[in-house]
Amino acid sequence: MKAALLLLLGSLALTAAAADKPNFLFILCDDLGYGDLACLNPQGKIVTPNLDRLAREGVIFTDAHTSSSVCTPTRYGVMTGRYNWRSKLQKGVLGGLSPRLIEQGRLTVAEMLRKQGYHTACIGKWHLGMDWTLPPGKEISELGIETREQAFSADFSKPASNGPNAVGFDYSFGISASLDMVPYAFIENGRVTAQPTEDRGLLMFHGDDKGRLSRQGPAAPGFTGYEVLPTLTDKAIAYFGERAADAKAGKPFFLYLPYASPHTPILPNPEWRGKSGLNAYADFVMEQDHEVGRLLQALDQHGLSDNTFIVFTSDNGCSPSARYDELLAKGHNPSGQFRGHKADIYEGGHRVPFLVRWPAKVKGGQTTNQLTCLTDFMATAAAITGTKLPEDAAEDSFSFLPALTGASEGIVRRSVVHHSIGGFFAIREGKWKLALCPGSGGWSEPRPGKEARDAPPIQLFDLETDAGETRNVQADHQDIVSCLQMKLEEMVANGRSTPGAHQQNAVAVDLWKKK
Repeated sequence: MKAALLLLLGSLALTAAAADKPNFLFILCDDLGYGDLACLNPQGKIVTPNLDRLAREGVIFTDAHTSSSVCTPTRYGVMTGRYNWRSKLQKGVLGGLSPRLIEQGRLTVAEMLRKQGYHTACIGKWHLGMDWTLPPGKEISELGIETREQAFSADFSKPASNGPNAVGFDYSFGISASLDMVPYAFIENGRVTAQPTEDRGLLMFHGDDKGRLSRQGPAAPGFTGYEVLPTLTDKAIAYFGERAADAKAGKPFFLYLPYASPHTPILPNPEWRGKSGLNAYADFVMEQDHEVGRLLQALDQHGLSDNTFIVFTSDNGCSPSARYDELLAKGHNPSGQFRGHKADIYEGGHRVPFLVRWPAKVKGGQTTNQLTCLTDFMATAAAITGTKLPEDAAEDSFSFLPALTGASEGIVRRSVVHHSIGGFFAIREGKWKLALCPGSGGWSEPRPGKEARDAPPIQLFDLETDAGETRNVQADHQDIVSCLQMKLEEMVANGRSTPGAHQQNAVAVDLWKKK
């Protein structure tokens, strides 16, 4: 009798503790620019009412960055709380058939939250590799996009292993990589929902008079690309409905929702075409905003809004595939005031929208200039749930709770390391940004090996007075250059940029308990 009573009391205590924990919804757009949100770029021409609502009801981070200026590396950082360049992928991105990138035994934010009693789901673009069955004699690129010859190397009749379900997610649905990469099919818990028996690509830009297509390869019958954005939202909304009762009863959920848009193929659905008055990319951004509105409405309908911690952000800056020339001609700059775009070491490559809303605990209508990186989500979620991170996890993750709560104490991020598609580094601390490469380090001019061939190999920018990175002042501040180089070398050598998971997390958890 006594043992049963103790068991019951223990169960009730766990349920009460879980009830204090929020649901987490992490929305990661693909190639959405900082300047594409009206709330961040008043001079912009794209209307984003639902994201503006999220900003009004939450906190706007004006100095948030991805760990890389391209897809796969940033997603690695979100999942692991670790800089992408500590993995074996040193530049570029994976393909749709590439094997698992996240190391065996490495703690992910999904697994961390699952251990805390959360139900976990990944709905969207994965792009972190999964292990497909390869028939004898077939091969794929491990750390790059598969070639045309490799596109049909996988046996799609068999499930892929080591995808989202292997790194902490109870449920997964979506596509394996970017929507312009094979296979063109939805995948649910490791299995394609329809066999990709056709050989074709997808239209890359709606209305393109040349009809240019994505990489040709295996595609499921009827899979066009247009259906991906609304389907992912439909699946997310259905997930809210499935989890609502449990969430209210003390078993919260974590939904990682990495959209494949507005990345190419840029395919706005009929009701959105021409809405922006700019081009198809801007129409697609407006449709993306609408889909976020559908998510917010579903949370409201299920009574989940108050205690759901939402992060809305992007995996890097806007891609030149958005057709900057067309947008600029009509007064819209997807990078806002910043230089460069996706793939670059310049701010336009990695400074991204970052909105956070949690009505139950965080006052809305705030704006913060706290330096933040997408790797910081893991430490923040750990602090909120009272999780003590082990020393071999989340080595580059700082909790951003102080920026949400106004706490003046705690260990906050003081510097951040940037990484371009070509594997070039930059380090930022305070107003100073040191780029260890000539030119953009990416796709915009001056490009490495081309226009930047004779450019200075080191660039130092004062972002306080030169947010557009137009003046290289390294010759006038050699002391700053040396100091930042030394800090970057220490971060690389130490294997971490945080002071230590136990020390950092203990402070964060203690501060949160005082709230």
